[in-house]
Amino acid sequence: MTTAQTPELDVQPTPLALLLLGREADPRSERGVDCPGDLPSPSDPDLVERARAAKAKLGDKVFVLGHHYQRDEVIQFADVTGDSFKLARDAAARPEAEYIVFCGVHFMAESADILTSDDQKVVLPDLAAGCSMADMATAEQVAECWDVLTEAGVAEQVVPVSYMNSSADIKAFTGKHGGLICTSSNAKRALDWAFEQGEKVLFLPDQHLGRNTAVRDMGMSLEDCVVYNPHKPGGGVTVEQLRAAKMILWRGHCSVHGRFSLDSVNDVRARIPGVNVLVHPECKHEVVAAADHVGSTEYIIRTLEAAPAGSKWAIGTELNLVRRLANRFAPEGKEVVFLDKTVCFCSTMNRIDLPHLVWTLESLAEGTLVNRIQVDKETEAFAKLALERMLALP
Repeated sequence: MTTAQTPELDVQPTPLALLLLGREADPRSERGVDCPGDLPSPSDPDLVERARAAKAKLGDKVFVLGHHYQRDEVIQFADVTGDSFKLARDAAARPEAEYIVFCGVHFMAESADILTSDDQKVVLPDLAAGCSMADMATAEQVAECWDVLTEAGVAEQVVPVSYMNSSADIKAFTGKHGGLICTSSNAKRALDWAFEQGEKVLFLPDQHLGRNTAVRDMGMSLEDCVVYNPHKPGGGVTVEQLRAAKMILWRGHCSVHGRFSLDSVNDVRARIPGVNVLVHPECKHEVVAAADHVGSTEYIIRTLEAAPAGSKWAIGTELNLVRRLANRFAPEGKEVVFLDKTVCFCSTMNRIDLPHLVWTLESLAEGTLVNRIQVDKETEAFAKLALERMLALP
C-alpha cells in the first residue's frame, strides 16, 4: 500500500508508507524485478500523445485491459475495464488481438494467458507489479500444508477453493486436487459446490474472504474456521483443530483491504451522519459485520449507480477506484468518501504508470515483444481445470 494526501476525500498522509507510488521495488512482490528498457521520463509532456500514437499504430493487434484499481492516466487507454476475471474473459473473447496488454498485476496476466489462445501474447507493462496476497501462498507451502492435512487424516475430506487472486501455481494445485477457483462475487456458490464434494474446505489465500463467506453468507460460526499459518510448524494448528474445522483458512490477506478497521467504520459514522458503509469482502470480519453493504468491486459500482441522489457513502476498497467513483457520482449529488482517513493505494498496481504503458506500446508497435507473461503447459492445464469448474457453477 502507498500513502499520499488527497484532500478531496478527507484523508491524511501517514509516515508508514511502504512505497512511493511505484518508485521503489517491493521485495514481496510476485516477481520483484525491475522493468527492463529505457522508460520515458514521467515529466515528458508528450506521454499521452505517444501512447495514443503507438496504440493507433497497433490497431486491432492490441487489446488493453485496465483493472479498476489502476491510475486514471492508465485507465484512459483501456479498451475495457473491470475486475481481474472479467478482464481475462474479455481478452479471451478477442482472438483477433495478437497482444493483450494487461494493466493490472502478475496473477491477473497469468489468468489471461491461461484463458487466451496460444496465438495471443499477454504483456504486463511492469514485471514488478505483483500482489502481496498472491505471494502469501507459494506452491511449496501449499504442498507442505497438504502433507499436514494428510498426516492428520483429513486430506481426503478436503476440497481446495482458491481465490482468483492467486498465482497460476496455486490455481494448478487446486485443479489437480479436485478444487475450483472463486471470485469475490461467486465465493458462496463455489463453497456450496465444494461442500457437496467433501466435508472440509482449504481456502486460499485470503482468510478474510473465506471467513466472511462462511460465516456471513453460509451461517457457519467462527469456531468452524481455523487459520493455517505456513510460517509455523504444522501450520500452527493441532490435529484436533483440523479434524474439527469445516473451513481451513490460509493465513493471507490483502494489504489494502486488510488495513480497514472497526475504528474506521465508527469514525466515519460519527463524522458523516447517515452515511452508508460499503466494503469489499476482503476486509476483516469485524469490518464486514459493521458495514451496511458488502460485495465485490462490481457490486460496489452497481450499488452506487443505483443509489439515490443525496445519499452518502463511505467505501472500503482501493483508493484509485474510490476517487474515480467520487468524481463520477458527484454531479448526481452522491457523496462518496474513502472509509479510512489514511490514503491506501495498491502499491504494486500503481507500478503500472503512463511511462511503463508508453514504453510497452511503443515497443510492441516497433515489433519488439516485451514483458510477456507465459504459463507453462502443465500448470496451465490444471489451472484451467479449476477455472472451468468455476465456470460450470450454476
